[in-house]
Amino acid sequence: MSSAMNWLVILLAIVNIVGAVWLLIVTAKKAPEDADATATTGHAWDGDLVEYNKPLPRWWLWLFIGTVIFSIIYLVLYPGFGRYAGVLGWNQNTDHAAAVQAAEEKARGIMAQFDGQPLPTLARDLKAQSIGRNVFANNCATCHGSDARGNPGFPNLADNDWIWGGQPEQILSSIIDGRTAVMPPLGAALGDKGVTEVVAYVRSLSGLSHDRRAAEAGSARFATLCVACHGADGKGNQALGAPNLTDDIWLYSAEAASIAEAINYGRNGQMPAHGPIIGEQRARLVAAYVLHLSQGAESVGGQQ
Repeated sequence: MSSAMNWLVILLAIVNIVGAVWLLIVTAKKAPEDADATATTGHAWDGDLVEYNKPLPRWWLWLFIGTVIFSIIYLVLYPGFGRYAGVLGWNQNTDHAAAVQAAEEKARGIMAQFDGQPLPTLARDLKAQSIGRNVFANNCATCHGSDARGNPGFPNLADNDWIWGGQPEQILSSIIDGRTAVMPPLGAALGDKGVTEVVAYVRSLSGLSHDRRAAEAGSARFATLCVACHGADGKGNQALGAPNLTDDIWLYSAEAASIAEAINYGRNGQMPAHGPIIGEQRARLVAAYVLHLSQGAESVGGQQ
């Protein structure tokens, strides 16, 4: 907290307390004995609904006085008066850290039962899946959706198509270490006509409608600039994160405009590393949950 903010907080606290005391003093004044008991404030509503001018009831007044006394005691005991830490030395950061540590210790005890178990085994464990689903919902659903079926630019994790590989350890590596897409922009190298031709060829690989002559021309351009990552057959390379262009699964869109955008400007999607965020124990349970979603518990039994 800066010095200016420190004094501002102190000033506001003092003004509020003094203002409350002043208001109580004013409202506590008794009306003169000879004052008209039926005196009003002069306010009237609907012609005959008036407001009497009478002091607060004593019990109500003492209740307000109690709140002022409470506020002063609170500011002595706890932080709230600028940088003053309070007599008790309480701090919300240390209090929160202690609560987090207690929760972490409890969670480690629960998850320790899964330590050392292969991911395919965890993918068949209903309790492991339940915990993994909760961790996924808290950390992964924002991008991949609550059902893990993804969004444009964020992969569907509930199918069997993988950009970086769908083996258990590959999935775990993606979660812990993250992934960074490196699709370079090729618009300058291809030119507008070249981009149109490569778009036609890419669409032809997956059986989509395309211009046949443009696709034939695009095949040669593809062989020059794209095969290093996507392969001569267009089936991609999971070691590089280069997607398969011959199926009907698209990370962004199969529309010609979307493919042209990717070729022109490249793609730089990033999967952040979650190892430092959720730790290895939770990451393993998320990997098992995703593995179960994508391949089914029975089908992953032999994969290690």
